[in-house]
Amino acid sequence: MIEIKSISKTYDDQKVVDNLSLSVPRSTVFGFLGPNGAGKTTTVKIVVGINKPDSGSVSINGQSPTSPVARKEIGFMPEEPHFYDQLTGLEFIEFANKLFGDGGSPGKDLKDILGRVGIYDARNKKIRTYSKGMKQRLGFAQALVNNPKYIFLDEPLDGLDPVGRLEIKTILQNLKEEGKTIFFNSHILSDVESICDNIGIIHRGKLIYSGSISQFRNGLSLEEKFVETIKSHTR
Repeated sequence: MIEIKSISKTYDDQKVVDNLSLSVPRSTVFGFLGPNGAGKTTTVKIVVGINKPDSGSVSINGQSPTSPVARKEIGFMPEEPHFYDQLTGLEFIEFANKLFGDGGSPGKDLKDILGRVGIYDARNKKIRTYSKGMKQRLGFAQALVNNPKYIFLDEPLDGLDPVGRLEIKTILQNLKEEGKTIFFNSHILSDVESICDNIGIIHRGKLIYSGSISQFRNGLSLEEKFVETIKSHTR
């Protein structure tokens, strides 16, 4: 289970995350929603151990996300993945894999991962020739190289065409069936509605909802209810 307890983070006298607590059960898909600037990316970076909260704590399967044990079980795709553009897709994945040492995947599995995300045919092409959608897929691939139990994705569907989004959503469903726990940010509410078990909504750093989609919607579409909720907390 992912346990977030009363975390807060302030930058330049502005509280970006404000006393946020959240629990995500194992083997579920959790969608983290909020308007731009709400604190989603900061929260995810704290949860995976990149940023340190000013107060509060995070545990992943009972471990701090900064511990070596937890890091081996975490896969993370940032909102804007950065690459060594002169490498090929396969060379980059091999590089990312080596960072995990013995916790990485065999070479054959790396090619399987590239195939799984739909860029196997481009494995020997320089990353500088990749489209934005292909780079998104490559970023997703590097989040899977260590066969993580907990996968954190920041806007994984951004930049993908409808076919690509459908393919990635199918992969997420398959990963869930394999027992993975998936936590992702997205502004594409229709995709969230189709694949998530539960959602959390953050606004101005505060968590304003956490629970099932059906309970939150209350007869409205997810988009309608989301807009209504954000407006009610903006007044």
